[in-house]
Amino acid sequence: MKVKKLAAIIALAASTCVPALAADWTVGANIGNVPWEFQDAGGKIVGFEIDLVNEVAKRAGKTVQIENIPFNGLFSAVQSGRIQIALSSITITPKRLESVAFAQPYYDSDQSLSVLKTSKINKLEDTAGKTVGVDTASTGDIFATQNTAKYKIAGISRYEGLAPAMLDLASGRIDGYISDIPAVAYYIKDKPQYRIAARIPTGERYSFMMAKNWADSGRINDILTEMKKDGFIAKAHQQWFGTAPPADSSSVKVMDVPKL
Repeated sequence: MKVKKLAAIIALAASTCVPALAADWTVGANIGNVPWEFQDAGGKIVGFEIDLVNEVAKRAGKTVQIENIPFNGLFSAVQSGRIQIALSSITITPKRLESVAFAQPYYDSDQSLSVLKTSKINKLEDTAGKTVGVDTASTGDIFATQNTAKYKIAGISRYEGLAPAMLDLASGRIDGYISDIPAVAYYIKDKPQYRIAARIPTGERYSFMMAKNWADSGRINDILTEMKKDGFIAKAHQQWFGTAPPADSSSVKVMDVPKL
């Protein structure tokens, strides 16, 4: 074997053994959660929270890598250190604060009951004897589970994301879908076969979820404060939801880090 050829083979072998540089932050997200984090027509991961985390990383001088993880898997991924940040319109709750940490909130929300346009369901009481869909381990799941007896719900079907649930709603496998109202409203705006039958006031707020005592959490919170003050989050809200956020909402107001 010629010396030049041998040298080329050795160089190629060496290059394949060098691992790619890891990103500073691995961010877990349930891709397909429109308009928070999803793939556009070109396959690029986009969305309101993607814009937020990319801007936070830019201002912190960090690189990010997005990893697609089902919603229910985000909690263990954060706690184990597999990812540093979790996104997916994650509601801050006292129960979750027992095991994970959150940055200050940046979005106010409620739940919703969505149905087919032709459905006779117009309020939560109309779900008596019906099957509703929810996202596994979401606040919609918690609400439906806690209120099964109250509303006489016949069954709960659990999904890993909005799209498969809405497909089952369209096919008649479920009668209604309980989920975050902004995601549903965005999804159905060009799909007239669906409608929101009821808004379910829950006073939820979303933020980045992280492991307790993670070293970069303080910096992230400071940057979110900057992004509220300079209007970045309000501008992203306008872009993705079509309206300016209310002046007293967590998209605009600087808020404290959530604590138990």
